[in-house]
Amino acid sequence: MQTTFTAEQLENPRISEANTILRKCVHCGFCTATCPTYVLLGDELDSPRGRIYLIKNMLESGEPATQETVKHLDRCLSCLSCMTTCPSGVNYMHLIDEARAHVEETYKRPLFERMLRNVLAYVMPRPWFFRLSLIGAKLASPLAPVARAMGATRIGALLSLVPSPMPTPEPFGQPGSYPPENTRKGRVALLMGCVQSVLDPGINAATIRLLTRLGFEVVVSGEEACCGSLTHHMGKEEDALARARRSIDQWTRADVDAVIITASGCGTTIKDYGHMLRLDPAYAEKAKAISAKAKDVTEFLLAQNLPEAQGGLKLAYHSACSMQHGQKLKTEPQKLLRRAGFTVMDVPEGHLCCGSAGTYHILQPEIASKLRDRKVANIESLAPQAIATGNIGCITQIGSGTGIPILHTIELLDWAYGGPKPAKLG
Repeated sequence: MQTTFTAEQLENPRISEANTILRKCVHCGFCTATCPTYVLLGDELDSPRGRIYLIKNMLESGEPATQETVKHLDRCLSCLSCMTTCPSGVNYMHLIDEARAHVEETYKRPLFERMLRNVLAYVMPRPWFFRLSLIGAKLASPLAPVARAMGATRIGALLSLVPSPMPTPEPFGQPGSYPPENTRKGRVALLMGCVQSVLDPGINAATIRLLTRLGFEVVVSGEEACCGSLTHHMGKEEDALARARRSIDQWTRADVDAVIITASGCGTTIKDYGHMLRLDPAYAEKAKAISAKAKDVTEFLLAQNLPEAQGGLKLAYHSACSMQHGQKLKTEPQKLLRRAGFTVMDVPEGHLCCGSAGTYHILQPEIASKLRDRKVANIESLAPQAIATGNIGCITQIGSGTGIPILHTIELLDWAYGGPKPAKLG
């Protein structure tokens, strides 16, 4: 793609990088076939290729983002399926991140939009505040159908996602150090996380149980809370980078062999810390070191040569976009589950997003609901006994559309290797 940035613009390292990415695009259109919003809407501007044109024009002009551009960029899920498909190596992830930061800096959203985004950006990364908000939302959840009927689809979507029953805090997994149960193999940090630690604290508990049985000391600092992913994908870079720095400080001081992540959306961001903080001389090297230590829990476990076991259940495995497209972990979870004795089936149209995508299911509820229903229909066509996945957003989103139990992969592996049977399985 030809670009026309001025020499002065290219002195900005952010614009210079965007220019390099844009020039790799050859307009082939392969990305359109795997883009969820293009598949649903059929609008070229709601495809990666169309959005790349919009981003190019927006950044080249140096002007504030327009309403039309913002509409189509907001519809992007950041699922990164286009990056898996692209034959030219266009780093769409970094390009859309830069575009969102530009939008946040230059575009004044309508008042309600600004308020909603600011509330989400403040509440969701703070576990204690998020838990209180869930309690309030639970009381208001019967009003979800009314909100939808009155056209307040975002409020309705937000209220309808409140879990029932409300999750209870899990003491096992709170900040602290968890010693190995047998011969010590190493010391790892576990991201406590923000939304997941509230919505499904049993995921971290299962992770700690299995890792300590395997001989690893597990450190949970709790000080890092949110990794910065939520606000990063909303274009709120100052907040996101502050959270990244805090996480890096915690894990650097902990002196661990690996940083274990159980939410694949967080994993994609943490593995990108080296890039996010490349311009910060105080953190650039530390960020690269932490990114190199970051491992999805299934990625880490695959290297532990777990023995074969008997699981027995027939599972549909939903590969989260951040797992298969973001981290390029396409077979590791399935290999672990099959080794643990489970029958694992891949979901038809598995490359398409379920519609969760961080805060997307709240900010774009109509598109998110259509993607969820399409995903659920594909899963239910397999008639599984349970669904396995590696991301809390997917668990919440898919779980809101089906009665089939949906669990994190680590909960099933913990069970297969001596842990308790997950309560979701009855």
